[in-house]
Amino acid sequence: MAVQREWFDKDYYAVLGVKPASSQKEITKAYRKLARETHPDAASGNEERFKDISSAYDVVGDEDKREEYDEARRLGPAASGMGSPFAGGQQGGFNIRYEDLDDMGGMGDLFGGLFGRRGGGRSHAVRGVDQEARLHLGFMEAAHGVTTAVHLTTDVPTAGGVERKTREVKVRIPAGVDDGQRIRLRGKGGPGRGGGESGDLYVIVDVQPHQMFGRSGKDLTLTVPITFPEAALGSNVKVPTLEQGSVTLKVPAGTKSGMTFRVKGKGLETPKATGDLLVTVEVVVPQKLSKKEREAIEALGEVTDWSPRDEGL
Repeated sequence: MAVQREWFDKDYYAVLGVKPASSQKEITKAYRKLARETHPDAASGNEERFKDISSAYDVVGDEDKREEYDEARRLGPAASGMGSPFAGGQQGGFNIRYEDLDDMGGMGDLFGGLFGRRGGGRSHAVRGVDQEARLHLGFMEAAHGVTTAVHLTTDVPTAGGVERKTREVKVRIPAGVDDGQRIRLRGKGGPGRGGGESGDLYVIVDVQPHQMFGRSGKDLTLTVPITFPEAALGSNVKVPTLEQGSVTLKVPAGTKSGMTFRVKGKGLETPKATGDLLVTVEVVVPQKLSKKEREAIEALGEVTDWSPRDEGL
């Protein structure tokens, strides 16, 4: 990636509130927190701040770009933070006159190369900002995958300044997408300037919960109530699946409440694999008993000669 002129003017670590020695994981964590707080759709959103954060993360959030950025800052005239003969006597400035540099041992050629100067011009390519969009999906849409669209507001440079435009971007969501998953669409973010590449679009998926089933990656989860006799004596219990009717689950004798059984191949079908159905049984104690039920339980209590508390409570 070509060195960008703004690298010498902006401290991307300060923008993200991290130290230059921070790990990539720390930088990503800081970016995600700030992006949530400043996103234009958030209650405390700040679009300009969000753009600055996205631009900073695009560079220092990428290990290769970060290395180039650090090296450019180290070698550049603003790297020392103590001013330079190129800054017109102003601390931290970066106002370079190329005609002055040309008289200083070829430094004009050096910096001209850094900033993409051609034939004495000062144009340089600037990459577009990354953008984020939040997409709300139903449980079944996330399970099957869907092609949909998000609408973005983008500042587009024009001859007269900047024009704000709304555009539609088609998004293909793969089957089995998780709640909170972040999908990257290369080149679908803000447009670049001066021939620079477009930024990326990050789509954050919100999946609506299902009334019955839960999710654990590609596996589905389900809680099924059973009676005490079914748990104590063992039984065959019919349990529903997401789309394939019901299956029979064999509950062995002596099953404890809270035990989980795996039903192979009854989870979500994703492009890579099919998940399982994880069934957790819950022994339910009846709130009301008939006369016969009470008599039977009392009889069981009379012949029971052990206590679960004997096991060390």
